[in-house]
Amino acid sequence: MKLHCEVEVVSRHLPALGLRNRGKGVRAVLSLCQQAPRTQPRPRAGGERGGQHPACLFISTLKDKFGTRYEANSSSLKGFLSAMRLAHRGCDIEAPLLTLTPVKTSEFEKFKTKMVITSKKDYPLSKNFPYSLEHLQTSYCGLVRVDMRMLSLKNLRKLDLSHNHIKKLPATIGDLIHLQELNLNDNHLESFSVALCQSTLQKSLRSLDLSKNKIKALPVQFCQLQELTDLKLDDNELIQLPFKMGHLTNLRFLSAARNKLPFLPSEFKNLSLEYLDLFGNIFEQPQVLPVIKLQMPLTLLESSARTVLYNRIPYGSHIIPFHLCQDLDTAKTCVCGRFCLSCFIQGTTTMNLHSVAHTVVLVDNMGGTEAPVVSYFCSLACYVNSCDMLK
Repeated sequence: MKLHCEVEVVSRHLPALGLRNRGKGVRAVLSLCQQAPRTQPRPRAGGERGGQHPACLFISTLKDKFGTRYEANSSSLKGFLSAMRLAHRGCDIEAPLLTLTPVKTSEFEKFKTKMVITSKKDYPLSKNFPYSLEHLQTSYCGLVRVDMRMLSLKNLRKLDLSHNHIKKLPATIGDLIHLQELNLNDNHLESFSVALCQSTLQKSLRSLDLSKNKIKALPVQFCQLQELTDLKLDDNELIQLPFKMGHLTNLRFLSAARNKLPFLPSEFKNLSLEYLDLFGNIFEQPQVLPVIKLQMPLTLLESSARTVLYNRIPYGSHIIPFHLCQDLDTAKTCVCGRFCLSCFIQGTTTMNLHSVAHTVVLVDNMGGTEAPVVSYFCSLACYVNSCDMLK
């Protein structure tokens, strides 16, 4: 009989010596075995049969496959405990006892924490992934969708699905509460859903690789993934970055090379990066004249939206219509810190990327490190006060 569990061997003599136990269990196989004695067994008190070999408890670990022998005296499994009790009393045990043999490596398969699969022929079709996995890589496997069996791996910290044919991500990836690294490089993704941006990934995800896909835009809610430190967006079809990029305050590595970005959002200048690569985009020259969309007096919608956002009044689809929530989510931020919905002045200027990143990859073959940035102004006064910046 065997039981897969975590075992801590406690010595009752340590406290008397002023020492403490390790206090941490080790993944092991707990076995109830039968060990043939080297000498003829003596009859035990309690009526042990002379021909019966005593049962013992064996704890085997990955480092000690031969195991360590202990007297059989406890178990959390009811059947295991019952068999041990019978063995301790010297009675017959109906369940077959194992002979003493080293534990096979396959016994520890359920305790694997890392699995790397890089071909279709090695992909498991008939059995589940080990439940204890913390790192799973399934690259070059021809996957067209995320295998739902992966979503039951609640200990998963790193998931690598690169070099497949995945077109859409299930929202349930957001249920992997410990996921820190997600690699989706070289797939067929066209979007990154709002549901994922608003899932538990907000608190866990540190590294995200979306390079070599077909993504044209990221939702504004993408900037709610505020624990991100590494973001790769190379070789997509991005025509803009989320205009609230400045909310990614922990971001240190950003690569968005070879996209179709004409300019950067105004909050981009709030980033503090160690590495930035924007090479190969189609950055436009700053416009000489601003785009003016001012309207006076302000509409009721504009005035209400500015009040809600400025006073940080909570809102949601359970309070106001969903389309109004979308309007509030996509509101622009003026250089003065106030907000504007559809009434604003838009201007562009150039920014030296070294002002936001320590290491900058040249944006073009001419050795440039500058890129156009869009700025918004909630009023004519804000625009006039900032006109020096736009020159």
